[in-house]
Amino acid sequence: MPEFLPLEFERLDGGEQRRRAEEFRARLATRRSVRHFSAEPVPYGLIETAIRAAASAPSGANQQPWTFVVVGDAETKRRIRVAAEAEEKENYERRMPEEWLEALEPFGTDWRKPFLETAPWLIVVFRQDYGLCGDLKVKHYYVQESVGIATGFLLAGLHLAGLATLTHTPSPMGFLSEILERPKNEKALVVIPVGYPAAGAMVPAVGKKGMGEVAVVR
Repeated sequence: MPEFLPLEFERLDGGEQRRRAEEFRARLATRRSVRHFSAEPVPYGLIETAIRAAASAPSGANQQPWTFVVVGDAETKRRIRVAAEAEEKENYERRMPEEWLEALEPFGTDWRKPFLETAPWLIVVFRQDYGLCGDLKVKHYYVQESVGIATGFLLAGLHLAGLATLTHTPSPMGFLSEILERPKNEKALVVIPVGYPAAGAMVPAVGKKGMGEVAVVR
């Protein structure tokens, strides 16, 4: 029989509910994807706390099918940058169709990814497509959804800690498994550079869709 524990739940009054909800909304609304980082060090403790928050995310059958690999070593970051830029150069010059390049145009990006070396930390999020118990494979459920939710928790936690982030998804990402020596059941989902913005850092002048475009009430 499964074991159950009493739920720890704080019932808030209406005013406090609204205050907390609005504070969270307002703070997350200031999060932007940053591509120009300072090399200023960031205490590992902040990264660890954000990962602890991410690891509290719900997951299919509570299997927690994620691994967060934190990279601070300069040589490892350099290897990741070299490999990522090789793939991205191929993407921008040969693989990407014209409509994809047009969609990226407002962001001013190209195959060069200096932030992979400049940011003091890289967090590479791996999804565990299945579990390993010796040589036995253990089926995992709702892996993509679970790791996506955990990544959202991670981004929110880092932002609330006063850190800048970027979600970088070089394609393909197999080189990350090789460089970071991950087991065969893990596949990289996203690379998140973390740090402080460089002095004078700029971001694209883009906005978010309004409530009428993203929410439907029935």
